[in-house]
Amino acid sequence: MAYSSDLTDAQWKILEPLLLVPSKRGPKHGNDLRHVVDAMLYISHTGCQWRFLPEEFGPWTRVWSQFRRWSRNGTWTRILTELHAASRTALGRKDLLPSMVVIDTHLARGASNGGATFHNQGGPHGRTNGAKRIVCVDVTGLPLCVRVVPASTSEARAVELILEDLARTGADHRLELVLVDRGTAESAAKRLSVRFGYEVRRVGWDEPPRNEHGAKIFRPIRHAWRVKVAHGHLVRRRRLARCFENTVTSATGWLRVASISEVLRALC
Repeated sequence: MAYSSDLTDAQWKILEPLLLVPSKRGPKHGNDLRHVVDAMLYISHTGCQWRFLPEEFGPWTRVWSQFRRWSRNGTWTRILTELHAASRTALGRKDLLPSMVVIDTHLARGASNGGATFHNQGGPHGRTNGAKRIVCVDVTGLPLCVRVVPASTSEARAVELILEDLARTGADHRLELVLVDRGTAESAAKRLSVRFGYEVRRVGWDEPPRNEHGAKIFRPIRHAWRVKVAHGHLVRRRRLARCFENTVTSATGWLRVASISEVLRALC
């Protein structure tokens, strides 16, 4: 049975070479690799528990073990970086890497599946128990780098972690400007600018725009609105409706799977 979350033939043609990298362990799933990826996308879109995975995808333990492996060994990070570069070419950008990115966070409520989790208190007045999702996009609005951290992580530290990830993957070679919101202190932005060698600029309205009656009105901030749209698209995946994961690695893995799905959808 085919599901709407399954990869199309065109998408699989793009994704397959990125998954079939040389390994000492040799091929893990052979011709069933596409079914394994489709199973992960099914869980991402529907939010079902591992044990409720439809039988046509095969044993859920096989899919789970592969998801955990790719989440731990950097496979998702590498694929997202390469797909993002391909998407820039497809969208008519001259360079594979961006010169400007926007970074913003989104607070997700935690939902424990039993046992200890990495969730903690954060958000306004520290009243939300959960996780903080960090998303970095370029002018295309597509995710370039994502990560999940405990909710108590400061905005400045969240930005720093993403910039470290960009440097680790080499996605910051052309970077000149990073836009962040005013949750990052001015002193922190200056410190990050000095450390990484490009401008980290705080953006936002000093005072909320108001109409002639004094009521607040929405006015998007140039370029910065793109990351808000990206967050909105990602949380359409029911697995991301809340943070159901007990570990940072697993939570980040699902966020990266959703981001890869978004970039593939833009490609074809």
